[in-house]
Amino acid sequence: MLSKNQIKYIQSLHQKKYRQQHGAFLVEGAKSVQEVLQSDFQVDLLVATEAFYKENTRLTDRQRTPVEIASVADLERTGTLESNNAALAVVRTKENRPLLAGPDEIALILDDIRDPGNLGTIIRIADWYGIRKIICSETTADVYNPKVISASKGSFTRVNWWYGDIEQFLKQSAKGQIVYGAFLGGDDVHALAFSKSGYLVMGNESNGISPEIGQYVTKRVTIPRYGEAESLNVGIATAVLLDNWRRSLT
Repeated sequence: MLSKNQIKYIQSLHQKKYRQQHGAFLVEGAKSVQEVLQSDFQVDLLVATEAFYKENTRLTDRQRTPVEIASVADLERTGTLESNNAALAVVRTKENRPLLAGPDEIALILDDIRDPGNLGTIIRIADWYGIRKIICSETTADVYNPKVISASKGSFTRVNWWYGDIEQFLKQSAKGQIVYGAFLGGDDVHALAFSKSGYLVMGNESNGISPEIGQYVTKRVTIPRYGEAESLNVGIATAVLLDNWRRSLT
């Protein structure tokens, strides 16, 4: 049974300042918890129903994870999900290490992606298309936000990220690399021959790529509109661009 201090600690991780203070975050739901138990993340505590624990003892034994058995009501009261009949995990955050696109590799750059659901979806899409590195502006949503983790559906365990000054990154670290950027007035993505390596910049949900970042984009790309919709969700746009990048290389 969870103690009052444990409940208070877990609930504090709903907030960014306490996640940063404790260097820990929450992973919730059967699928995501199973994924993190199989990853290289350090799991400090697993809170699970008896049924989930019995079905996944192999995974908990792998990390020698401390386990607390709890009811569904306790899981829902302690965590952030409205419905959670399986488990939640308290997991250590990772060091914020700089990333660079390697040979034959595209990395994503996110310029002020504010919505946690969009960020989680982009991480999931990146995982689908084999993207392993995401470079985030300091104003992009916190990757350890429970909504981001939930929306990524476990893909956060296979994608690396770095937060920092992306203008300075593009100025200093991306020299000599092609930098694609999603713009309304760019080249048709369906006709573009993508490079095997470089960066793809995705901009803010409302304002797109900022002028400060846009100046470093060497190839502007657009998704042609054939209907009357005003815009595309940034996650969907990321998927379309990455799909065309993959197809152009085959």
